Amino acid sequence: MRKYGLIGFPLGHSFSQKYFTEKFARERIPDCSYENFPIDSLDRFPELIRENPDLCGINVTIPHKTNILKYVNVMDPAVIEIGAANVLKIKRIEGKSQIYGYNSDVTGICDSVKPFISGKCKNALILGTGGSSRAVAYTMKKLGLRISFVSRKRGPGLISYRDITSTLLDKTDIIINTTPLGMFPDITSCPEIDFDLLNENHILFDLVYNPEMTPFLKKGEERGCKIITGLKMLYSQAERSWEIWNNDKF
Repeated sequence: MRKYGLIGFPLGHSFSQKYFTEKFARERIPDCSYENFPIDSLDRFPELIRENPDLCGINVTIPHKTNILKYVNVMDPAVIEIGAANVLKIKRIEGKSQIYGYNSDVTGICDSVKPFISGKCKNALILGTGGSSRAVAYTMKKLGLRISFVSRKRGPGLISYRDITSTLLDKTDIIINTTPLGMFPDITSCPEIDFDLLNENHILFDLVYNPEMTPFLKKGEERGCKIITGLKMLYSQAERSWEIWNNDKF
């Protein structure tokens, strides 16, 4: 039995187990299972690997995408540049486990935004500074966009939500929410921006996919913004994870 799974905390919002369980049934993939491992501290990670000798691959979600790197033996170049991994491939050689780190968020983000990005898109606002925001920044730069990070407090390379003025938004093409605001079960929370300053020239992309229509996206849609839900990213990065786990080139 080949076992795969997801680590993070909490995991009540995640669709990953459902997605892969249905994939195994739909595609008649035998002898595979996918489990949730809700660990609040990565101190438990080595024990998880030892206690699950059939574990071949792991997805990583909040809040562990950056700190998991201390357990990764071999990192993909994108992981090194981003500073975060959300896919782990486990190779067991002579009783010893080697952990390989990859980032499938990049694939999911690119697949989600590319149909909406035209040559006129130049500037992106990234809400949040966690592991997912780093993957977004990496991808936006690859697509030729300039980026600005927004956090609750100003800092080196960071602006605050209070700094999001009409002048700034007039120069902004796409706004990406990488925070957990609006995610189940706290489905009423929302990034603190003035949505009345948005219009049909803006694109809003939310990495949250549960619920699919977050308050962030609803408020943008009401003001004519183009919106991108997180489901496309979920499906795309999941398939990339499967490719990484089962292709010898990785």
